[in-house]
Amino acid sequence: MMTITRSEVLLKEARFYAFHGVMSQERKVGAEYTVSVTVGYDYAKAAESDTVDDTLNYAELYELVKSEMMQPSQLLEHVALRIGKAIFQKWTETAYADIQLIKNNPPMGAACAGAGVNLHLTNDKTKQC
Repeated sequence: MMTITRSEVLLKEARFYAFHGVMSQERKVGAEYTVSVTVGYDYAKAAESDTVDDTLNYAELYELVKSEMMQPSQLLEHVALRIGKAIFQKWTETAYADIQLIKNNPPMGAACAGAGVNLHLTNDKTKQC
């Protein structure tokens, strides 16, 4: 006998060209971004049924993230929170969401692969971590 104690749906390093930034030039010219999302979601039913309707469909997750990425914002923090809110609104039984949003080659005069934010959100309705 076994028990699924934790299950997650992942979207790893999805790439987008979007128009976020504090400087107006960033919002005009745009930049490349990488987004990774981990969603705590009980997919035990889908694991048994082998039916996509019983799970959080990662193709739909990608489209949700894409939609939020296409809305220009000054701060990556704001975009990450919007993504999280949209996840909880669409999949209300989500336990938590981890969102990593990286601006590749940020315009800050430093040689680095990227800079960005990590956000961990817990759904107060599910009381799981």
